[in-house]
Amino acid sequence: MEKETPVKLVIVGGVAGGAATAARARRLSEEAQIIMFERGADVSFANCGMPYFVGGTIENRDQLTVVSAAQLKNWFNIDVRTLSDVRNIDLTAKKVTVFDFATQREYEEPFTHLVISTGAAPKRPCVPGHDLPHCHVLRNLSDMDKIMGEVNRIAASQDPKTKRAVVVGAGFVGLELADNLMQRGIPTTVVEMLNQVFPPVDKEIAKRVEREVRNSGVQLLLGETVEAVEKTSSDGNILVKLNKAQEPIPCGLVIFSVGVVPESSLAKNAGLEIGPRGGIVVDEFMRCKTADAIYTNVYAVGDVVQTKDFVTKNPTQVPLAGPANRQARIAANNVFGRPCTYRGTQSTAIVRVFNATCGITGCSEMALKRQNIPYETAFIYPLHHAEYFPGATFMLIKICFDPATGKLLGAQVVGEEGVDKRVDVFSTSIQAGFTVEDLCDLELAYAPQFGSAKDPANYVGFVAAGIRNGDQKFIKMEEFLEINTEENKERPLVIDMRQKWERIETGSIPGAINLTMDELRKRHTELPKDRKIVVHCRQGQRAYFAYRFLAAHGYDAVNLAGGFAAFANFSDPVPVDK
Repeated sequence: MEKETPVKLVIVGGVAGGAATAARARRLSEEAQIIMFERGADVSFANCGMPYFVGGTIENRDQLTVVSAAQLKNWFNIDVRTLSDVRNIDLTAKKVTVFDFATQREYEEPFTHLVISTGAAPKRPCVPGHDLPHCHVLRNLSDMDKIMGEVNRIAASQDPKTKRAVVVGAGFVGLELADNLMQRGIPTTVVEMLNQVFPPVDKEIAKRVEREVRNSGVQLLLGETVEAVEKTSSDGNILVKLNKAQEPIPCGLVIFSVGVVPESSLAKNAGLEIGPRGGIVVDEFMRCKTADAIYTNVYAVGDVVQTKDFVTKNPTQVPLAGPANRQARIAANNVFGRPCTYRGTQSTAIVRVFNATCGITGCSEMALKRQNIPYETAFIYPLHHAEYFPGATFMLIKICFDPATGKLLGAQVVGEEGVDKRVDVFSTSIQAGFTVEDLCDLELAYAPQFGSAKDPANYVGFVAAGIRNGDQKFIKMEEFLEINTEENKERPLVIDMRQKWERIETGSIPGAINLTMDELRKRHTELPKDRKIVVHCRQGQRAYFAYRFLAAHGYDAVNLAGGFAAFANFSDPVPVDK
């Protein structure tokens, strides 16, 4: 009987995907030879924590080291070769060509199985001066160290032209950096090409974050682009020239945070299939392929791969640590004969910027609209725990669901507290294939300091189920703002269901009249039946009661989605006299 060839697993790249693959592989086999090549000096580090080291929340740099090369060797007998650049893959001969930076020699290493985990590199905009001194990106600990040097220099400076940082890009990492730079006492400008922060989320969610960023002292320039970066003189300062702004911004530091691009050239040169956005195309087993065949011994994981979206089943490219770790486990299982598949990437993410926490899972409304997928939305503005218990704060929850089946397609949450809990509930619900009616029946942990007897996750299910079965009709904020103008001859009658003290405190929607629920019951005959009526309150509950009452009495009524809280995100309320 022919003896089985022992596994020699070569892993290209460390960090989350490569290191997790190596550790899982060793747990499955003590006999396998496992070699991991890493181009940098650090084999596995917590890149998500780097902005917080810049800001001083994480004080010890060593805390960012997830696992060292020595630990991988001592604990798992993994041959880790740092400062080693894999420059070619020969799929036919089953070998890689490696350049060792330390010895300046090139050599070949054979394999029986290969896992590619080369990650993604930060983009730099193609503008003059993007590579000047004091212009940086943040990908690894070396980048972080350079930025820290700049931050320490700027923090100690007395020159106001030096003591400013410019962050280009208002995605998750860009705004985390802005937050942490402000924590260090460095005035910060954020320049974003789009008209909103956090491109994956919808405008309603982004508006809440934008308000928080501006209120925290950051100069936020939306719909703006960098035209050039220039040296000023021998003082070491730089000028950031913008497309729309007439005056350039003098500063001592520029950080580009405009997204990442998969580092897939190694795989492409080997003949493996690459997707339209540069990711390595893999099947559900994380195996690589060409146009003609699937390689049963070659896998790819992490930020370099193109996978499928869990909700839409369409190809997607999402650089997140959670999916990278799961993909690594799946690839290692398949290498050692434990068949398992990757379900797809759900794009679940969360970020905290100053006092606002923003989370998303599944598809946003923008994504569904872009892909022509039928959907409906539901909004609520609940408190994160029982109102009577001290410390309750508001959050905005928006879900998207299939109007025909009620299946949950995506959710977004923004607020100060309790965001992570609800995002995780929605994420799990999407994985389970739950409908909005299923959200109504979830039994969640309750005590007044943690939630409500009817948790916000239940409550948004009630609202969505009500939309599906016709219990209420909503008007979306964008549509409402278009028709609620003085020029519109068919302008709706807007009824504010809040108490007068609430209106005095926060202002009112222009043109709204004020009727509380008990007043509505007494005076509803004064209302016109030939004019659309839009009811709203602070969050939606009182407006829902009003809508049901008006609909039962034959009025053409709708509920304003998101209520006054949503309106205040999009437009300025008018003052209300005492």
